[in-house]
Amino acid sequence: MEHITNWATLWRELVEARDASHTPRPAGGDAWRERARGFQQRVRERWTRPDSSRQFLLSQVDENTSVLDIGSGTGAWTVLLALNARLVTALDPSLGMLEVLRENVEAEGLHNVAIVRGSWPEADVRMHDLTLCAHAMYMTPDLPLFVRRMMQVTRKRCFLLMRAPLVNSVMSQAAQRVWGQPHDSPNFVVGYNVLLQMGLFPSVLMEDTGDWGAWTNASLDEAFDEIKRKLGLAGPSDHDSYLRGLLKENLREENGQWVWPPSMRSALVYWDVER
Repeated sequence: MEHITNWATLWRELVEARDASHTPRPAGGDAWRERARGFQQRVRERWTRPDSSRQFLLSQVDENTSVLDIGSGTGAWTVLLALNARLVTALDPSLGMLEVLRENVEAEGLHNVAIVRGSWPEADVRMHDLTLCAHAMYMTPDLPLFVRRMMQVTRKRCFLLMRAPLVNSVMSQAAQRVWGQPHDSPNFVVGYNVLLQMGLFPSVLMEDTGDWGAWTNASLDEAFDEIKRKLGLAGPSDHDSYLRGLLKENLREENGQWVWPPSMRSALVYWDVER
C-alpha cells in the first residue's frame, strides 16, 4: 500500500528546517525591527499591480464587516480592508512592524483599526466576521492548531494567503535531491493538504499577477552558499556537485547579477466556518 503523507508533520519539519537556516534573532526577539521599512517598500512595489486576491477580499467586506488580520506586518492589508470595513484588528508580534503600521493608519486618517501586539495562536482576541493571515503562518510549526484557533474567533469565513511554488523550480529540484521530497519550505501545497487532512475543503483562488520578484545573487558562489544554507547543508556534502550544476544550468547573468528563474505565485485559500 502506498505511503500516506502526514502533511502536518511535513509542515512542522519544513518550519523547523527554515528556522535552522535563518540568522538567530537579535536580543529582544524582534527580527523585523531594522527591516520593517524595507519590507514595506517591497510590498508597495508588488502592490503597484492589481491582483485577484485583493479584489476578491474587498468583495467580501462592507461597512458592517469586522476583520482580524493575523501577522499584519506594516499594515498593507489592514489599511486596505479598513478603508472598506467597519473594524480591522491588526495583530503582529513585532514592535518594528507595528510602528510602521501605526504611521500608515494615521496617514490614512483611519479610526477603525485596533492594533494588538501578539503572536498567533496564543493571542487573545474577540470574535470577527472574517479572519485573514497573509504569508504570516510560515513560522508556526503546528498549522492545525493555528487554523483551529482562527476558526474559534471567526463568525463567517477564514482566509490564508500562501506562496505556491512552481513545479520543478530550482529549489524544488534541490529539495527533491537532498530531502527526498520537492518542498523546500512551508507552502500552499503542504498547507492545503494539511487542511484536507483536517476535514476542511477550502476553495482556492490563484493570484493572476504572475511570479513573485526573482531572487538575485552577486555570484554563482553566493547562490551556491545560499542554496546550501536553505537546505541545511553545512560544509562539504555529496550534493555539492549536483547543486552547482543545477544553479549553473538555471540561473542567468544579468547586469552583474545572477538571476533565478521564476519560482513562486500566491494562492488565496478560504473556507466558511460552520457554527
